[in-house]
Amino acid sequence: MEFGIFLQGYLPGTKAHDPDAEHLALTREMELAQAADRFGFKFAWLTEHHGLTEYSHMSASGVHAGYLAASTDRIHIGAGIFNISPRVNHPVRTAEKVATLDHLTNRRFEFGTGRGAGSHEIGTLNIHDKESTRADYDDVIYEIVRMWEQKDYTYHGTHWDMDVPHNVLPKPWGPGHPPFWLAVGSPATWEKAGRLGQGALGFTFSSVHDVAPWIEAYKKGISECTDPVGEFVNDNVMITTAVRCSTDRATAREQATRMGNGYLPSMVSLYHDTMPGPGGSRWPKPPRPPRADQLDALIDGGYLLCDNPEEVCEQLQPFVDHGASQVCFGLPGDATSYEEALATIETFGTEVIPEFDKDPVVSTDHYRAQAKPKFPTFNREPLHIPTLYDLAE
Repeated sequence: MEFGIFLQGYLPGTKAHDPDAEHLALTREMELAQAADRFGFKFAWLTEHHGLTEYSHMSASGVHAGYLAASTDRIHIGAGIFNISPRVNHPVRTAEKVATLDHLTNRRFEFGTGRGAGSHEIGTLNIHDKESTRADYDDVIYEIVRMWEQKDYTYHGTHWDMDVPHNVLPKPWGPGHPPFWLAVGSPATWEKAGRLGQGALGFTFSSVHDVAPWIEAYKKGISECTDPVGEFVNDNVMITTAVRCSTDRATAREQATRMGNGYLPSMVSLYHDTMPGPGGSRWPKPPRPPRADQLDALIDGGYLLCDNPEEVCEQLQPFVDHGASQVCFGLPGDATSYEEALATIETFGTEVIPEFDKDPVVSTDHYRAQAKPKFPTFNREPLHIPTLYDLAE
């Protein structure tokens, strides 16, 4: 099992309206990704949200990815997600951006896809029917690889067109291309991700035990995948959970019961209407952090990893048993300081990850090595057009 962190520009409370606090949060999150790179995490996922005050101020994740490409060495940098609706990002621009990041990251970019977090977010982009984005997605997803493979690409779709042949540039740095992933907020989308041969990005606040049947749906879908959207199948399940890990058990438990915990999940019910909402307090009601006597029930229920490294290793076993390929943590998280997040990354990376992740190669690199082209390079026999080099000869 592999491990990652996800970053989203979370700025609760008055900090959301303080430009200096916003600047500090966005830059420090890049430092957390750099620390994760040093301590054995294999993935750093960057969210892309629009107009979601407090919840996420990271709206240009491709820029963050480019920054991390130059300031990290091994960690894979993932879009969590790029919205591929033609009304949000033109498909050609998406193909160009992802291929460029493939070069700049030295094949370390992961192409997470989706259709937005909910009605409020897509309303920021002048889309007022969230169900219409489903058809947008289906009209684009199969075309990305064809743009990467063909030199005279054309398309006539339901929601967008390219009538005149063009060579979309650059091409990914082959062999293969960045792995495809799909954000799977609703249970039905898990099966769809598998059927399309994409990895599942399970951004969820649910218990690992509640997610188990959704993982089964994904595995069923991927077992029936006959035409993946990419050149290879990315059989991968990432699920998120909260973590408080310290060499001192009491420190981890104090962090988990601190006032402020629970505010981030309450924002899900405010902004997300494409995924099941979490239990507990719903914004704007103040969150209720767990009491010390409730922690063991939350841990046993699969909602939280909390304690010293040895105990956290035991708590991770249900994730293995239920078929998770990757476990990912949102950091810094509720009521956790930047310094505490750095300490968690170091402790977890040095004492927990080696117990579960024995393979130095990232799983998606294994899958990418199996890539096979899907389309002819040209739709029509190309004409030879003289270039300056031809004329010089």
